[in-house]
Amino acid sequence: MAEHRTILHADLDAFYAAVEQRDDPRLRGRPVVVGGMGRRGVVSTASYEARRFGVRSAMPGSEARRRCPDAVFVSPRMEVYLREAQVVREVFESLTPLVEPLSLDEAFLDVTGSAALFGDGPAIAARLRAEVLERTGLTVSVGVAANKFVAKVASDLRKPDALVVVPAGTEAAFLAPLGVERLWGAGPVTVDRLRALGLATVGELADFPAQLLAARIGERAARHLQCLARGEDDRPVVPDREAKSISRETTFERDLRDDEACHRVLLELAESVGRRLRRAGKRSASVRLKVRFPPFRTVTRQAAVDPPTDDDLQIAALARRLLGQVRSSRQPVRLLGVGAAELIDGDVPRQGSLFGEDAPAVDPRRARLTQAVDDLRERFGDGVIRRGG
Repeated sequence: MAEHRTILHADLDAFYAAVEQRDDPRLRGRPVVVGGMGRRGVVSTASYEARRFGVRSAMPGSEARRRCPDAVFVSPRMEVYLREAQVVREVFESLTPLVEPLSLDEAFLDVTGSAALFGDGPAIAARLRAEVLERTGLTVSVGVAANKFVAKVASDLRKPDALVVVPAGTEAAFLAPLGVERLWGAGPVTVDRLRALGLATVGELADFPAQLLAARIGERAARHLQCLARGEDDRPVVPDREAKSISRETTFERDLRDDEACHRVLLELAESVGRRLRRAGKRSASVRLKVRFPPFRTVTRQAAVDPPTDDDLQIAALARRLLGQVRSSRQPVRLLGVGAAELIDGDVPRQGSLFGEDAPAVDPRRARLTQAVDDLRERFGDGVIRRGG
Protein backbone atom coordinates (compact mmCIF):
# COMPACT_ATOMS: atom_id res chain seq x y z
CA MET A 1 0.00 0.00 0.00
CA ALA A 2 1.34 3.42 -0.96
CA GLU A 3 2.46 5.75 1.78
CA HIS A 4 -0.07 8.39 2.74
CA ARG A 5 0.67 11.94 1.69
CA THR A 6 0.74 14.73 4.24
CA ILE A 7 -1.09 17.80 3.01
CA LEU A 8 -1.50 21.14 4.75
CA HIS A 9 -4.06 23.77 3.90
CA ALA A 10 -2.92 27.11 5.32
CA ASP A 11 -5.31 30.06 5.35
CA LEU A 12 -4.50 33.47 6.83
CA ASP A 13 -7.32 34.64 9.08
CA ALA A 14 -9.30 37.57 7.58
CA PHE A 15 -6.05 38.57 5.89
CA TYR A 16 -6.59 42.17 4.72
CA ALA A 17 -8.60 43.11 7.82
CA ALA A 18 -6.03 41.48 10.09
CA VAL A 19 -3.25 43.55 8.50
CA GLU A 20 -5.27 46.72 9.11
CA GLN A 21 -5.94 45.77 12.74
CA ARG A 22 -2.28 44.93 13.24
CA ASP A 23 -1.11 48.27 11.86
CA ASP A 24 -3.74 50.43 13.61
CA PRO A 25 -4.31 49.50 17.26
CA ARG A 26 -7.53 51.55 17.25
CA LEU A 27 -9.12 48.93 14.97
CA ARG A 28 -8.40 45.93 17.17
CA GLY A 29 -11.53 44.26 18.47
CA ARG A 30 -13.75 46.39 16.23
CA PRO A 31 -15.71 45.32 13.13
CA VAL A 32 -13.46 46.26 10.20
CA VAL A 33 -14.42 46.16 6.52
CA VAL A 34 -11.76 46.48 3.86
CA GLY A 35 -13.18 47.95 0.66
CA GLY A 36 -16.82 48.72 0.02
CA MET A 37 -16.12 52.42 -0.49
CA GLY A 38 -18.26 54.54 -2.75
CA ARG A 39 -21.63 53.85 -4.33
CA ARG A 40 -20.44 50.80 -6.28
CA GLY A 41 -17.73 49.53 -3.95
CA VAL A 42 -17.60 45.88 -2.92
CA VAL A 43 -16.20 44.37 0.26
CA SER A 44 -12.77 42.78 -0.12
CA THR A 45 -12.50 41.30 3.38
CA ALA A 46 -14.28 41.67 6.70
CA SER A 47 -12.83 41.06 10.16
CA TYR A 48 -14.38 38.33 12.27
CA GLU A 49 -16.07 41.00 14.37
CA ALA A 50 -17.86 42.22 11.21
CA ARG A 51 -18.62 38.71 9.96
CA ARG A 52 -20.76 38.13 13.03
CA PHE A 53 -23.18 40.63 11.48
CA GLY A 54 -23.24 38.78 8.16
CA VAL A 55 -20.74 40.98 6.34
CA ARG A 56 -18.77 38.98 3.74
CA SER A 57 -16.45 39.45 0.79
CA ALA A 58 -17.93 40.57 -2.56
CA MET A 59 -20.94 42.10 -0.75
CA PRO A 60 -21.88 45.62 -1.87
CA GLY A 61 -20.61 48.22 0.58
CA SER A 62 -24.14 49.57 1.05
CA GLU A 63 -25.35 46.16 2.23
CA ALA A 64 -22.38 45.83 4.59
CA ARG A 65 -23.22 49.21 6.14
CA ARG A 66 -26.84 48.18 6.57
CA ARG A 67 -25.87 44.97 8.33
CA CYS A 68 -23.16 46.50 10.50
CA PRO A 69 -23.65 50.26 10.98
CA ASP A 70 -20.76 50.45 13.45
CA ALA A 71 -18.21 48.92 11.09
CA VAL A 72 -15.05 50.84 10.27
CA PHE A 73 -14.46 50.94 6.51
CA VAL A 74 -10.86 51.21 5.33
CA SER A 75 -9.34 51.47 1.88
CA PRO A 76 -7.41 48.42 0.63
CA ARG A 77 -3.62 48.73 0.64
CA MET A 78 -2.75 46.09 -1.92
CA GLU A 79 0.96 46.75 -1.93
CA VAL A 80 1.09 46.10 1.83
CA TYR A 81 -0.93 42.89 1.45
CA LEU A 82 1.27 41.73 -1.41
CA ARG A 83 4.39 42.35 0.65
CA GLU A 84 3.01 40.40 3.61
CA ALA A 85 1.82 37.58 1.34
CA GLN A 86 5.33 37.27 -0.07
CA VAL A 87 6.75 36.88 3.43
CA VAL A 88 4.20 34.16 4.17
CA ARG A 89 5.03 32.47 0.86
CA GLU A 90 8.70 32.44 1.87
CA VAL A 91 7.74 30.64 5.08
CA PHE A 92 5.80 28.05 3.08
CA GLU A 93 8.65 27.47 0.66
CA SER A 94 11.16 27.10 3.50
CA LEU A 95 9.21 23.99 4.52
CA THR A 96 8.53 22.40 1.13
CA PRO A 97 8.92 23.22 -2.58
CA LEU A 98 5.42 21.81 -3.19
CA VAL A 99 3.28 24.88 -2.57
CA GLU A 100 0.05 25.46 -4.51
CA PRO A 101 -1.28 28.98 -3.87
CA LEU A 102 -5.03 29.43 -4.17
CA SER A 103 -4.98 33.17 -3.54
CA LEU A 104 -2.82 35.68 -1.68
CA ASP A 105 -3.92 34.33 1.67
CA GLU A 106 -4.20 30.57 1.28
CA ALA A 107 -2.28 27.63 -0.16
CA PHE A 108 -1.90 23.88 -0.13
CA LEU A 109 1.46 22.41 0.89
CA ASP A 110 2.58 18.83 0.34
CA VAL A 111 5.02 18.22 3.20
CA THR A 112 5.31 14.45 2.75
CA GLY A 113 8.98 14.74 1.85
CA SER A 114 9.77 17.21 4.63
CA ALA A 115 9.37 14.85 7.57
CA ALA A 116 13.08 14.02 7.83
CA LEU A 117 13.89 17.72 8.26
CA PHE A 118 10.95 19.09 10.22
CA GLY A 119 8.97 16.21 11.71
CA ASP A 120 5.45 14.98 11.01
CA GLY A 121 2.54 16.99 9.62
CA PRO A 122 1.34 18.48 12.93
CA ALA A 123 4.90 19.50 13.83
CA ILE A 124 5.38 21.20 10.46
CA ALA A 125 2.01 22.94 10.77
CA ALA A 126 2.91 24.23 14.24
CA ARG A 127 6.24 25.49 12.93
CA LEU A 128 4.53 27.20 10.00
CA ARG A 129 2.05 28.98 12.27
CA ALA A 130 4.76 30.11 14.67
CA GLU A 131 7.00 31.45 11.90
CA VAL A 132 4.17 33.33 10.18
CA LEU A 133 3.17 34.91 13.51
CA GLU A 134 6.76 35.85 14.34
CA ARG A 135 7.51 37.36 10.92
CA THR A 136 4.20 39.11 10.21
CA GLY A 137 2.20 39.31 13.44
CA LEU A 138 -0.65 37.50 11.63
CA THR A 139 -2.41 34.27 12.53
CA VAL A 140 -2.95 31.41 10.11
CA SER A 141 -5.31 28.47 10.42
CA VAL A 142 -3.95 25.15 9.20
CA GLY A 143 -5.59 21.83 8.42
CA VAL A 144 -3.45 18.68 8.26
CA ALA A 145 -4.72 15.61 6.40
CA ALA A 146 -3.84 12.99 3.82
CA ASN A 147 -5.54 14.88 0.99
CA LYS A 148 -6.44 18.38 -0.14
CA PHE A 149 -10.17 18.31 0.45
CA VAL A 150 -10.00 17.11 4.03
CA ALA A 151 -7.14 19.51 4.82
CA LYS A 152 -9.23 22.41 3.49
CA VAL A 153 -12.28 21.41 5.55
CA ALA A 154 -10.07 21.01 8.62
CA SER A 155 -8.52 24.48 8.31
CA ASP A 156 -11.97 26.08 8.04
CA LEU A 157 -13.52 24.19 10.92
CA ARG A 158 -12.29 26.20 13.92
CA LYS A 159 -11.05 29.49 12.47
CA PRO A 160 -9.51 31.79 13.45
CA ASP A 161 -6.04 30.79 14.67
CA ALA A 162 -6.66 27.05 14.57
CA LEU A 163 -4.70 23.86 13.95
CA VAL A 164 -6.87 20.84 13.11
CA VAL A 165 -5.29 17.44 12.39
CA VAL A 166 -7.13 14.58 10.67
CA PRO A 167 -5.05 11.38 10.96
CA ALA A 168 -4.88 9.21 7.85
CA GLY A 169 -7.67 6.63 7.84
CA THR A 170 -10.08 8.77 9.88
CA GLU A 171 -11.27 11.01 7.05
CA ALA A 172 -14.79 9.57 6.75
CA ALA A 173 -15.36 9.65 10.50
CA PHE A 174 -14.10 13.25 10.69
CA LEU A 175 -16.43 14.38 7.90
CA ALA A 176 -19.49 12.34 8.88
CA PRO A 177 -21.12 14.73 11.40
CA LEU A 178 -20.53 17.85 9.27
CA GLY A 179 -23.28 19.43 7.18
CA VAL A 180 -23.45 18.55 3.48
CA GLU A 181 -22.79 22.21 2.63
CA ARG A 182 -19.15 21.57 3.59
CA LEU A 183 -18.63 19.50 0.43
CA TRP A 184 -16.95 21.13 -2.56
CA GLY A 185 -19.58 21.47 -5.26
CA ALA A 186 -22.55 21.44 -2.91
CA GLY A 187 -24.04 24.83 -3.72
CA PRO A 188 -27.40 26.07 -2.42
CA VAL A 189 -29.45 24.25 -5.08
CA THR A 190 -27.65 20.95 -4.54
CA VAL A 191 -27.87 21.29 -0.76
CA ASP A 192 -31.64 21.83 -1.04
CA ARG A 193 -31.95 18.69 -3.17
CA LEU A 194 -29.89 16.67 -0.72
CA ARG A 195 -31.95 17.86 2.22
CA ALA A 196 -35.12 17.00 0.32
CA LEU A 197 -33.77 13.44 0.29
CA GLY A 198 -33.30 13.61 4.06
CA LEU A 199 -29.52 14.04 3.78
CA ALA A 200 -28.30 16.68 6.23
CA THR A 201 -24.85 15.35 7.11
CA VAL A 202 -21.87 14.15 5.12
CA GLY A 203 -22.12 10.71 6.73
CA GLU A 204 -25.74 10.33 5.62
CA LEU A 205 -24.72 11.24 2.08
CA ALA A 206 -21.82 8.77 2.08
CA ASP A 207 -24.18 5.91 3.00
CA PHE A 208 -27.00 6.83 0.62
CA PRO A 209 -27.66 4.48 -2.33
CA ALA A 210 -25.63 5.76 -5.28
CA GLN A 211 -28.31 5.08 -7.90
CA LEU A 212 -30.99 6.97 -5.99
CA LEU A 213 -28.64 9.92 -5.49
CA ALA A 214 -27.69 9.98 -9.19
CA ALA A 215 -31.35 10.02 -10.17
CA ARG A 216 -31.84 13.17 -8.10
CA ILE A 217 -28.69 15.21 -8.77
CA GLY A 218 -27.05 13.53 -11.76
CA GLU A 219 -24.53 10.70 -12.00
CA ARG A 220 -21.41 12.86 -12.19
CA ALA A 221 -22.34 15.10 -9.25
CA ALA A 222 -23.42 12.10 -7.20
CA ARG A 223 -20.14 10.28 -7.79
CA HIS A 224 -18.13 13.42 -7.01
CA LEU A 225 -19.96 14.21 -3.77
CA GLN A 226 -19.93 10.66 -2.46
CA CYS A 227 -16.19 10.35 -3.07
CA LEU A 228 -15.64 13.51 -1.05
CA ALA A 229 -18.07 12.34 1.61
CA ARG A 230 -15.89 9.25 2.09
CA GLY A 231 -12.84 11.50 2.37
CA GLU A 232 -11.42 10.48 -1.02
CA ASP A 233 -9.45 13.05 -3.02
CA ASP A 234 -6.37 12.04 -5.03
CA ARG A 235 -5.51 15.43 -6.55
CA PRO A 236 -1.83 16.31 -6.14
CA VAL A 237 -0.50 19.63 -4.89
CA VAL A 238 0.55 21.49 -8.03
CA PRO A 239 3.28 24.09 -7.42
CA ASP A 240 2.84 27.48 -9.06
CA ARG A 241 5.91 27.96 -11.22
CA GLU A 242 4.48 30.52 -13.63
CA ALA A 243 7.14 33.08 -14.48
CA LYS A 244 7.03 36.61 -15.82
CA SER A 245 3.41 37.29 -14.99
CA ILE A 246 1.40 39.56 -12.71
CA SER A 247 -1.99 38.46 -11.47
CA ARG A 248 -4.57 38.94 -8.79
CA GLU A 249 -7.58 36.84 -7.89
CA THR A 250 -10.27 36.72 -5.25
CA THR A 251 -12.43 33.91 -3.89
CA PHE A 252 -15.99 34.69 -2.80
CA GLU A 253 -17.51 33.34 0.38
CA ARG A 254 -20.79 33.11 -1.53
CA ASP A 255 -21.00 32.55 -5.27
CA LEU A 256 -21.59 35.58 -7.47
CA ARG A 257 -24.41 35.40 -10.00
CA ASP A 258 -25.03 39.00 -10.99
CA ASP A 259 -23.22 40.07 -14.20
CA GLU A 260 -22.66 43.61 -12.93
CA ALA A 261 -21.09 42.34 -9.72
CA CYS A 262 -18.73 40.09 -11.72
CA HIS A 263 -17.76 43.01 -13.95
CA ARG A 264 -17.10 45.27 -10.94
CA VAL A 265 -14.77 42.67 -9.49
CA LEU A 266 -12.97 42.24 -12.81
CA LEU A 267 -12.44 45.99 -13.01
CA GLU A 268 -10.97 46.12 -9.50
CA LEU A 269 -8.69 43.18 -10.29
CA ALA A 270 -7.63 44.77 -13.59
CA GLU A 271 -6.85 48.05 -11.82
CA SER A 272 -4.60 46.21 -9.38
CA VAL A 273 -2.83 44.31 -12.18
CA GLY A 274 -2.45 47.45 -14.30
CA ARG A 275 -1.02 49.41 -11.42
CA ARG A 276 1.54 46.72 -10.68
CA LEU A 277 2.48 46.61 -14.37
CA ARG A 278 3.08 50.35 -14.41
CA ARG A 279 5.07 50.25 -11.20
CA ALA A 280 7.27 47.51 -12.68
CA GLY A 281 7.64 49.39 -15.95
CA LYS A 282 6.06 46.51 -17.89
CA ARG A 283 3.31 45.93 -20.42
CA SER A 284 1.42 42.75 -21.07
CA ALA A 285 1.13 40.99 -24.42
CA SER A 286 -1.39 38.50 -23.02
CA VAL A 287 -4.33 38.91 -20.64
CA ARG A 288 -5.57 35.89 -18.69
CA LEU A 289 -8.87 35.18 -17.01
CA LYS A 290 -9.34 32.59 -14.28
CA VAL A 291 -12.85 31.68 -13.20
CA ARG A 292 -13.96 28.96 -10.84
CA PHE A 293 -17.46 27.50 -11.05
CA PRO A 294 -19.01 25.09 -8.55
CA PRO A 295 -18.01 22.34 -7.91
CA PHE A 296 -14.50 23.83 -7.95
CA ARG A 297 -14.32 23.58 -11.75
CA THR A 298 -11.63 26.05 -12.76
CA VAL A 299 -11.47 27.47 -16.28
CA THR A 300 -8.68 29.67 -17.63
CA ARG A 301 -8.65 31.61 -20.86
CA GLN A 302 -6.17 34.02 -22.34
CA ALA A 303 -5.96 36.29 -25.34
CA ALA A 304 -3.15 38.15 -27.04
CA VAL A 305 -2.96 41.91 -26.63
CA ASP A 306 -1.65 43.79 -29.63
CA PRO A 307 -0.05 46.15 -28.84
CA PRO A 308 1.01 45.17 -25.30
CA THR A 309 -0.72 47.27 -22.66
CA ASP A 310 -0.63 48.40 -19.06
CA ASP A 311 -4.04 50.11 -19.27
CA ASP A 312 -6.61 49.09 -16.64
CA LEU A 313 -9.65 49.53 -18.87
CA GLN A 314 -8.19 47.51 -21.73
CA ILE A 315 -7.29 44.69 -19.37
CA ALA A 316 -10.76 44.80 -17.78
CA ALA A 317 -12.51 44.88 -21.16
CA LEU A 318 -10.66 41.83 -22.39
CA ALA A 319 -11.27 40.01 -19.09
CA ARG A 320 -15.00 40.71 -19.44
CA ARG A 321 -14.93 39.41 -23.01
CA LEU A 322 -13.20 36.21 -21.93
CA LEU A 323 -15.69 35.76 -19.08
CA GLY A 324 -18.55 36.08 -21.56
CA GLN A 325 -17.03 33.25 -23.59
CA VAL A 326 -16.97 30.75 -20.72
CA ARG A 327 -19.95 31.74 -18.56
CA SER A 328 -23.65 31.45 -19.27
CA SER A 329 -26.12 33.98 -17.88
CA ARG A 330 -26.16 34.10 -14.07
CA GLN A 331 -24.01 30.97 -13.78
CA PRO A 332 -22.59 31.06 -10.23
CA VAL A 333 -18.96 32.11 -9.89
CA ARG A 334 -16.78 31.16 -6.92
CA LEU A 335 -13.49 32.82 -7.93
CA LEU A 336 -12.35 35.43 -10.42
CA GLY A 337 -8.78 36.21 -11.37
CA VAL A 338 -7.11 38.53 -13.87
CA GLY A 339 -3.52 38.08 -14.99
CA ALA A 340 -1.02 39.79 -17.27
CA ALA A 341 1.53 37.54 -18.97
CA GLU A 342 4.19 37.73 -21.68
CA LEU A 343 5.53 40.91 -20.12
CA ILE A 344 7.73 43.29 -22.02
CA ASP A 345 9.55 46.43 -20.98
CA GLY A 346 7.34 49.48 -20.89
CA ASP A 347 9.56 51.57 -23.16
CA VAL A 348 8.66 49.49 -26.23
CA PRO A 349 6.67 51.78 -28.58
CA ARG A 350 2.91 51.36 -28.42
CA GLN A 351 0.96 51.09 -31.65
CA GLY A 352 -1.91 49.20 -33.25
CA SER A 353 -4.96 48.09 -31.30
CA LEU A 354 -6.24 45.73 -28.63
CA PHE A 355 -9.13 43.98 -30.35
CA GLY A 356 -8.36 44.62 -33.99
CA GLU A 357 -8.40 47.41 -36.55
CA ASP A 358 -11.46 49.06 -35.02
CA ALA A 359 -9.87 49.53 -31.57
CA PRO A 360 -7.59 52.57 -31.26
CA ALA A 361 -4.45 52.71 -29.16
CA VAL A 362 -4.81 54.14 -25.67
CA ASP A 363 -5.44 57.88 -25.72
CA PRO A 364 -2.40 59.68 -24.23
CA ARG A 365 -4.82 61.74 -22.13
CA ARG A 366 -6.17 58.57 -20.56
CA ALA A 367 -2.64 57.41 -19.85
CA ARG A 368 -1.94 60.71 -18.05
CA LEU A 369 -5.18 60.40 -16.10
CA THR A 370 -4.27 56.85 -15.07
CA GLN A 371 -0.89 58.05 -13.86
CA ALA A 372 -2.55 60.80 -11.85
CA VAL A 373 -4.86 58.22 -10.25
CA ASP A 374 -1.84 56.06 -9.42
CA ASP A 375 -0.16 59.02 -7.74
CA LEU A 376 -3.26 59.77 -5.66
CA ARG A 377 -3.58 56.16 -4.56
CA GLU A 378 0.08 56.00 -3.63
CA ARG A 379 -0.35 59.01 -1.36
CA PHE A 380 -3.81 58.45 0.11
CA GLY A 381 -4.70 54.77 -0.38
CA ASP A 382 -6.61 52.75 -2.95
CA GLY A 383 -10.04 54.01 -1.84
CA VAL A 384 -9.34 57.70 -2.44
CA ILE A 385 -10.70 57.51 -6.00
CA ARG A 386 -12.65 54.91 -7.96
CA ARG A 387 -13.90 54.55 -11.50
CA GLY A 388 -17.62 55.02 -12.00
CA GLY A 389 -18.08 51.78 -13.93
